[in-house]
Amino acid sequence: MSLQIIPVKISRDIQPGDDLVEILFKTKAGRGLQDGDILVFTQKIISKQEGRKVDLSKIRPTLFAAGIASAYKKDPRIVQLILDETKRIVRMKNGIIISQTRHGLVCANAGIDESNMEKGFATLLPKDADSSAQKLQKRIKAKTGKNVVVLISDTFGRPFREGQTDVAIGVSGMYPIIDYEGKQDNFKRVLRVTAIAIADEICSATELVRGKTLDTPIAIVRNYKFEKKNGGLQDLLRAKSLDLFR
Repeated sequence: MSLQIIPVKISRDIQPGDDLVEILFKTKAGRGLQDGDILVFTQKIISKQEGRKVDLSKIRPTLFAAGIASAYKKDPRIVQLILDETKRIVRMKNGIIISQTRHGLVCANAGIDESNMEKGFATLLPKDADSSAQKLQKRIKAKTGKNVVVLISDTFGRPFREGQTDVAIGVSGMYPIIDYEGKQDNFKRVLRVTAIAIADEICSATELVRGKTLDTPIAIVRNYKFEKKNGGLQDLLRAKSLDLFR
């Protein structure tokens, strides 16, 4: 069987408290869900549903945030949100703030995002995207009896390469890495450090059908064989002691 990536179009804006599973099953693709499917939800709809939408007019920047904003030509309210969501600033240069969020993610602007939002609003990352994914997976199981994987994706930049790709920030129902260490390659050499972040690759692949302007915040990946052992975001985060760039 060939790998399939099926877009799920949602033609309305998600509001706090919306039932994403009910919304999913109102679509043709959602009603056709199968055992073993992998559902990828964008961070944006999870954040909106969980009330992680912020009215910037209500943010009062500190002097520290205002100082950074002035130096880096950024909105001081956005800088304040970045600081509020940040465990540690990693680098600030050329108008870009790279931070480590309290989740452990290293990304630009602590994941604060104004795209696909009405003017004057921004979204924060989910408080616990693994937990968000688990709740969706359990709800789908209870409603349909089907065992699926749920991933939550966000768009990150990459060191040394232009452009952004989607990565997994929440995982439920699969182990997010395939580790080839100890296995032999085609020439009988033992692999020592090859570990593939398949959850990231799956999220990135769904971007091919989701896009940023297509009202398609969910995608279904079908016919991919994955390891059913449970895993989560922490399995994808490299320890600082092993990170050559921090």
